[in-house]
Amino acid sequence: MSLLQQNPTVSDSAAHGEELTKGSGHILWAGLVAIVVVSAAIAVYVIAGQKPPASAGEVTNAVAHFMHTETSGLDASGAPMPKQEFDQVLLFTHVKLHNQSKQPLFLRQIMANVTLSDGIHSSYAATPTDYERLFAAYKDLAPLHGKPLGIEETIAPGNSLEGDFVSAFRLTKQDWQSRKSIDYSVSFRYQPELKLTPTTPVSEQ
Repeated sequence: MSLLQQNPTVSDSAAHGEELTKGSGHILWAGLVAIVVVSAAIAVYVIAGQKPPASAGEVTNAVAHFMHTETSGLDASGAPMPKQEFDQVLLFTHVKLHNQSKQPLFLRQIMANVTLSDGIHSSYAATPTDYERLFAAYKDLAPLHGKPLGIEETIAPGNSLEGDFVSAFRLTKQDWQSRKSIDYSVSFRYQPELKLTPTTPVSEQ
């Protein structure tokens, strides 16, 4: 076989290889496009299938009131006991809670959490009864009085619950003002805990 007969064969083989390379490139691009399309479809499916949290809420107002307290020196039965003096911070909070689910929400309790250099200090919200007792005992607190938030309340689907509560911390004014953060833990029966932070700065009185 002559060289003239061999050249076309080599040329044909090179051309065939080039065609295979081009074909592989098309397949690769098609595969990548398919992966992107499938991934996008999965993402849309997951996002569409996600449900919003059962509860939502916001802390619209929070006021810290500083008090220096001295005990009466008498116990519950009227017997003498040593007097005690201490500083405390009364934290008055207004909160709005919303039920975003299709089932009733059963409020259990609310806790205020203040983070200081030595850790987290927490205080439960006072019951509506104790809330009213506080204002009856300290008339100067009247400007801070609001509609007490009921603990152990039920929030119907699509409805909201709004009200005020007070939490007490045995802290000095200096300790309070050196805090790192403040937030609230709202607990519901059979549902995850809801964390809230004030939407406006905490004022002081």
